Amino acid sequence: MRAARTLPRRLPGTAVYVTALLLTAWWLKGQPAAERARFVRHNSSNVHHMDVGKWWTLFTSGLVVDGVPTLVGIAAVALVLGSAEWRWGTRRACGVFVFGHLTATLLTEGALWLMHVAHLPGVPTRSRDVGISYGLVTTGACLLALVDGPLRRYGLPLLAAALTAAVLYDQKLADVGHLTSFALGCLAARTAWPRTPSGPVRAKPVPPDSGTADALPSGSSP
Repeated sequence: MRAARTLPRRLPGTAVYVTALLLTAWWLKGQPAAERARFVRHNSSNVHHMDVGKWWTLFTSGLVVDGVPTLVGIAAVALVLGSAEWRWGTRRACGVFVFGHLTATLLTEGALWLMHVAHLPGVPTRSRDVGISYGLVTTGACLLALVDGPLRRYGLPLLAAALTAAVLYDQKLADVGHLTSFALGCLAARTAWPRTPSGPVRAKPVPPDSGTADALPSGSSP
């Protein structure tokens, strides 16, 4: 019971985001199929929305779990973001997650937007682009890059191999975004941002000078 009360206080960023995902999923489940499709369409961060100035979709697109069962995606967020927040603190963990989500989205959709501006044929402008995966992969890769032992030695290459295989097999924009997110997570791990302790730095007590202590007679005061 005490742990259940402590976790939201220790992991406020994860608690807020998981709650938002659960509420969005609960609301969408009660809507007809046409309304769910309309919601996803209007919150996709695609080329069309960049053209018309709907930049807020860069954020709202991260409120929809897509591509995996909803509860599985939310559980993955709770595990990965919660672990990062526990290790790095709320500001740094949420910063890495948002950095991965926004940067990977801008790089992938931005490339399509440049192709669209250049009037190249066949550029998808109204693609379905929602989900939690970019921020999740960035945070997970950053965590793996910073741990020691077998988890880093084997986990990081396995994740990279799986994401590369998905790109080669499916050749979808989202898969390219996942591989980009992995690179962003490794890049974030090389900065001081997640490495700096999140709490106040406490000075270590300085032991008394042994020479001074020996000079004082026993039972006397300086």
